[in-house]
Amino acid sequence: MQSDTSAPRHGAAIRRSYTRLGVVLMLVLLAAGAGLAAYRSILDSRGLPSPASAAAQKAVPNLVRDGSRVAIPEGSPLRSKLTIGTVVQQQIERKLQLPAIVEAEPARTVKVLPPVAGRLVDLKVQLGERVERGQELAVIDSSDLAQAYADEDKARSAVKMTKQALDRAVALEKYSAGSVKDRQQAENDHAQAQAELERAQSRLRAIGVSADPKQDGRKLSLKAPVSGSVIDLQVARGAHLNDPTAAIMTIANLDEIWVTANVPERHGSGGAGSGGRRRLHRLSGRSLQRPGPLRQ
Repeated sequence: MQSDTSAPRHGAAIRRSYTRLGVVLMLVLLAAGAGLAAYRSILDSRGLPSPASAAAQKAVPNLVRDGSRVAIPEGSPLRSKLTIGTVVQQQIERKLQLPAIVEAEPARTVKVLPPVAGRLVDLKVQLGERVERGQELAVIDSSDLAQAYADEDKARSAVKMTKQALDRAVALEKYSAGSVKDRQQAENDHAQAQAELERAQSRLRAIGVSADPKQDGRKLSLKAPVSGSVIDLQVARGAHLNDPTAAIMTIANLDEIWVTANVPERHGSGGAGSGGRRRLHRLSGRSLQRPGPLRQ
């Protein structure tokens, strides 16, 4: 009796086991389907292609070249990165930062030299000061100037004396009281005296003074030869000036200045004559008011 009742129980247990296994498999399939659906929804929300669409896009090239023409086909990933705009014309400026030297134009720059040796007793201007032509710059106490005035006085006296001797010789020759030789000698002496007077006066003009009567024959007032600004000053009050070839100051007209920069050849495609604006950082970042052409 026991064997007959155990067989049905064993069969029922096996059926329950299969039923449970089927339920578990169904739950697993349902979970996998839900996960796949969720994954596809996430890809769609982020704009990412699904594996199927990615495989399809791999067959589409990014771009197609046809000679000099480049085309982007439909379905190319580059399509989403393109921006379409209207073609316009505008001026493009290249900016170069280069070390440069700002200097005055050489044709408008004058070096002031002392015409005579001496001591600088007074300095009338300062560095950077604006001066006008003929303005007094400095006063020099010079023995050379006193000697030049003395030579001029001596030559003037010699001319006066030789002129009187010539007049006497001419009068004596007229009344047959003097010889022709004496008259010719007097003429020669007078001509030499006149030449010496001209030399002495030329020396005074070269110094920058006139041969008129003077108040102080040793003081020279140095005048500005041109109008401009004092851009260089090499002396001070009380200095001894012994070298007439050494400039004591420099005057320049700064209405126009030069900016000299070494531009690499790869940036010099503009060539000579092309325009450009210069910006000077040492002048508080201000641009030049009158930008000029480039020069080579």
